[in-house]
Amino acid sequence: MLMAIVATAALVGCNSKDQKRPSADFVDDVQVALADSGRIPLDNLQWTREPAAFEFRGDTIAITTAPHTDLWQRTYYHFQNDNAPVLQLKTRERFFSFVVKTDFTQSHHRFDQCGIVMYLDSDNWLKCSVEYENEAFQHLGSVVTNQGYSDWATTAIAADVKTMWYRFSRRDDDYCIECSTDGVEFSQMRVCHMAAAAGEIRFGIYACSPEDSSFTALFTDMRITECAWKAHDGQQPDQPTP
Repeated sequence: MLMAIVATAALVGCNSKDQKRPSADFVDDVQVALADSGRIPLDNLQWTREPAAFEFRGDTIAITTAPHTDLWQRTYYHFQNDNAPVLQLKTRERFFSFVVKTDFTQSHHRFDQCGIVMYLDSDNWLKCSVEYENEAFQHLGSVVTNQGYSDWATTAIAADVKTMWYRFSRRDDDYCIECSTDGVEFSQMRVCHMAAAAGEIRFGIYACSPEDSSFTALFTDMRITECAWKAHDGQQPDQPTP
């Protein structure tokens, strides 16, 4: 079992007193990273909820999940589960992209998952991951939760895929999620609007095991870039009916 190492002692929960600093003392993690060639200051990452165990190994973050941990709100299943471990940065920057590589080689039980997240509160968040299904296939998908109701958009991928890159981009109050198998060519998975994400947001990584399982997810190559989600050229206005 992995143990949280001493170097991570600087990580603090979102409900800690440190979160109540005056606005003038606000440190924008995205702006700090952009000023340092995209390097994310790991000591600035903050746990919303800690996992069963975690470890920082240089630029690798290892998260070990506990059984029956998940993020879901109401839709279809009618249950609410809001206990997945989440590790995030904070920002007021309105145009940027966040990139991370995930390794889920150890996932082995239905719904084991790890990926990117923007967790604002129980009723407003988004996540993107590969969820293990069985030895034949997995689900690559995203969930967007607005005002307490989750959706789920997925596509089946081969079960032998064990790594995936994600890119999370913000343009004002709109968001784009992309994935990549090589970290170079990204494909769009989801564009969404979140009314609750209009100002300061928190975003980062998560891992969980909704059923009776546990595995260790690895996160590497995290970086912040200028917004890679370019503005739309738009279309010509509709012509009036004669």
